[in-house]
Amino acid sequence: MLPESPWTADDWNPEFYRYEQIADWIGERIESGDYPPRTVLSEVRLQTYFGVGRATIRKAFAILRERELIITKPGRGSVVIRRDDAS
Repeated sequence: MLPESPWTADDWNPEFYRYEQIADWIGERIESGDYPPRTVLSEVRLQTYFGVGRATIRKAFAILRERELIITKPGRGSVVIRRDDAS
């Protein structure tokens, strides 16, 4: 469960897209072990947490897939993977 969002309008860096900042934030939590392998990432919870729309979260997930940090299976959601599970 996500805690109440610390993000306010002043926290967003205007030099980067919000989806990039969200992808970086999630990626940092994956790398630190806060989101271990097999953690299911909820689009709805993340939308609420960051106060953004569905498309923004999906773009962030696309970046995380490119970085081989998550996989997304249609109808099943997005899950954190181990680096060696990326294939």
